Amino acid sequence: MVNAFRFLALSIIGFALTSAVSAQQYTTIDFPGAVATTLNGGPNPEGTNIGSYTDVKGVTHGFFLQNGKFTTIDPPGSTLTTPNWITPQGAIVGAYNDSNGFSHGFILDEGQYRTVDFPAAVNTTIDGLSPSGEFVGFYCTGACTRNHSFILAKKGTFSSFDPPGATTSIAATVNPSGAIVGAYADSAGVVHGYLLDHGTFTTIDFPGSTFTFAGANNPEGDIVGEYIDTAGVAHGFLLRGGVFTSFDAPAATLTDAAGINPSGVIVGIYVSGGVTHGFIRTP
Repeated sequence: MVNAFRFLALSIIGFALTSAVSAQQYTTIDFPGAVATTLNGGPNPEGTNIGSYTDVKGVTHGFFLQNGKFTTIDPPGSTLTTPNWITPQGAIVGAYNDSNGFSHGFILDEGQYRTVDFPAAVNTTIDGLSPSGEFVGFYCTGACTRNHSFILAKKGTFSSFDPPGATTSIAATVNPSGAIVGAYADSAGVVHGYLLDHGTFTTIDFPGSTFTFAGANNPEGDIVGEYIDTAGVAHGFLLRGGVFTSFDAPAATLTDAAGINPSGVIVGIYVSGGVTHGFIRTP
């Protein structure tokens, strides 16, 4: 469950830094009656968003939001659910906890749930699914002292990987060209974003940050995520054409960008007044 596990270098991208653009429009999303709401991915080209909400009993459920209507998502036997991505075809992937507290990946497609677990893993989370059928996510084994990124090919083959120098890593999304973004921690415990594109790793660090998480990418190669500044404040970012843009939802004390679609619409999470909300940022 990528947002639940955001525990998580000199960059070789040519970076420039711009300020937030005031022309953006923000829409707050709150599941009716929930005490906390997040948008974890989307919208897909059809405008559907997916996320999680916490009810008054403290239980976290998944949902999708389509044409203004919320629909709850809970795989059978789940005690906690976090949908993390939705494809243009409407397939939803994510993770859920079972009654013993172990996490499993899932896919919801045409109303049918399917569990997906990395072989011999104790915990598995699916974070992304490309239109061609490639899954990405992360898993852990044994005592689960570290996570590893993985990709599941359409033909059913799992491949585990970690960026060079990583002690733990998470794969967040994969775009149609196969480019994967995510995050890793180095031996000093510093968290960096990463891009894996055709076998080449690139570290992503927002300039001057102490923490960077690359949370999503789109077919155009835009990357969004979260960074923490030297004052300990978390902001959203957009990386487009080698240029970083920092942004914050209105009145937010924390902003985390979790998804971006081909039109540049960004979704994510913000905290204001101690309450967690989802947001949609429209260009």
